[in-house]
Amino acid sequence: MNSGSASFQLFSDPLRLYNSMLTDIENAKKYIYLETYKYGNDAIGIKFKDALTKKAKQGVEIKILMDSWGASVSHSFFSELIKLGAEIKFFKKIRWSWYSLTKNHRRDHRKLLLIDDEISYIGSANIASHSFNWRELTIRLVGDIAIPLKKTFFQSLSIFDKLFYDKIKLTRGIRHNGFEIIRDVPSELLQRHKIKFRDLIKKAKSEVIIETPYFIPPSSLRKVLAEAGKRGVKVSIITPKRSDVGMVDLLRSRFLGELYKNNVQIYFYVPQNLHAKVMLIDNKLFSIGSLNFDYRSFRFQHEISLIGKDPGIVKKIREHIDESLEDCELFNYDYWKKRPWVQKVFEWIFVPFRYLF
Repeated sequence: MNSGSASFQLFSDPLRLYNSMLTDIENAKKYIYLETYKYGNDAIGIKFKDALTKKAKQGVEIKILMDSWGASVSHSFFSELIKLGAEIKFFKKIRWSWYSLTKNHRRDHRKLLLIDDEISYIGSANIASHSFNWRELTIRLVGDIAIPLKKTFFQSLSIFDKLFYDKIKLTRGIRHNGFEIIRDVPSELLQRHKIKFRDLIKKAKSEVIIETPYFIPPSSLRKVLAEAGKRGVKVSIITPKRSDVGMVDLLRSRFLGELYKNNVQIYFYVPQNLHAKVMLIDNKLFSIGSLNFDYRSFRFQHEISLIGKDPGIVKKIREHIDESLEDCELFNYDYWKKRPWVQKVFEWIFVPFRYLF
């Protein structure tokens, strides 16, 4: 689909997304760069490996960067690819030491597929079969946005095994033809997404919609969401009724009542896991990428998002959100108030450890 300066497609269905990715891989001429949090040792992982191996045999440059915690494969899985000259890197292998809970927790959560300086995929989907039935959101862009995204890929690749690096350089904002690329690395001070999202929500005039699989926002973002609701902005949070991380579902409950009392509408997606990560402001500005609206993503993970105002993309994201809402049920405040005291105790105990989930 063409819209202004952007030729794009949105994918909510993982099967359609994977088929599109594999077709683009098949047509690659120069390079294929893949960055992903999870890479499955399963039918999808094998399908992608075979497609990439075929292209390597044709002389196409292949580079894969996957997170060592999220991936369920090893170098041996890619042995033929490696023999053909492909570069396979596992981001930050787990090291057991006194700082395990802090350093090992800092994962590469980004999801990018870049091909030939022409095709870019950015969004929520990993390369794995377990999410076949999930509702995702990934955008495919045709154009030279691939060039600045390629720069971010190489910067991530350059620190795959480093404990220390220039965080300011690696989180510097990138603007390109009406788009803005926001990046985060683990940092207590920088947190570019949190700062950007806080400012966007503060400036919202009519509507804020956030769709996220895991909703445990830091206090500063809960504050601006509540303030927006109080000043008459329509604020909607869409999150799965039951995600794939049950502890997150428990912890988020602690914050929902207060937000509801400040006119924030909370919707639970019912059919299956909702894994899309998108924000829409005033039906004019969007953010789509890898970032979950939770403490862990804002503070501890390497994340990336694409922000823009392209009307065609906004329209399609709105359609995606409206389709999600058709399968949602509203948060029930009265039911929430009557939740068991045992649940309240667990919420209180585990909230200080929210960065672990």
